[in-house]
Amino acid sequence: MSLPDSRGVFITFEGGEGAGKSTQVARLARTLRARRSVVTTREPGGSPRAEEIREALLAGVAKPYGPFAEALLFSAARIDHLDHLIRPALRAGEIVLCDRFMDSTRAYQGAAGGLDPDAVAALERVVVGGTRPDLTLILDLAPETGLARARARAAGQGASAPDRFEAEALAFHARLRAAFREIAEAEPARCVLIEAAGTAEAVEAAVRRAVAARLPGLLAPDAERVDAA
Repeated sequence: MSLPDSRGVFITFEGGEGAGKSTQVARLARTLRARRSVVTTREPGGSPRAEEIREALLAGVAKPYGPFAEALLFSAARIDHLDHLIRPALRAGEIVLCDRFMDSTRAYQGAAGGLDPDAVAALERVVVGGTRPDLTLILDLAPETGLARARARAAGQGASAPDRFEAEALAFHARLRAAFREIAEAEPARCVLIEAAGTAEAVEAAVRRAVAARLPGLLAPDAERVDAA
């Protein structure tokens, strides 16, 4: 898909806990800013109101009410995020890199949480509408490895306990991985599965190759080269 410079580009990063999404968002943003204006964001969150909802969700406030209530809160955050950050940035011709988006709802509340797929699809139609990613990079990692990384990161940040989703049982995270892989298989025109078990530099190189192949013009010809810095 070749895109003109005047058109906004929407790239999302998906995957389980500890897969390295935030790291790769930052690295790709650094590369792309040499050519275009880039906005980095995350879900839940990305706008002031959505960040308030994020705090409640990660604290587990919605968990006792079940996956549908949780999905509704995610949807409320996504509406505000789309209205106040993502859509305006795309209209301005910027590249938007988002750490999680609609596929996380499909995987977390849907496949892993047990919410009816029809309910997930209905929410997606209403909330997301036509604002769908041009490219989704799904970072694939064994859940045991991802959870170990997440625990190490939390310890380094002084967190006293895992968040709402990191605290789920291993079986939940195994279902998540399977769900993301199924999404990649079902929508190959949009999604690329990236092996995330290697070093950050190796994953970055794979991300660059995927972006260069799927969205020609966004990266320089040396897209596969990872800067020594």
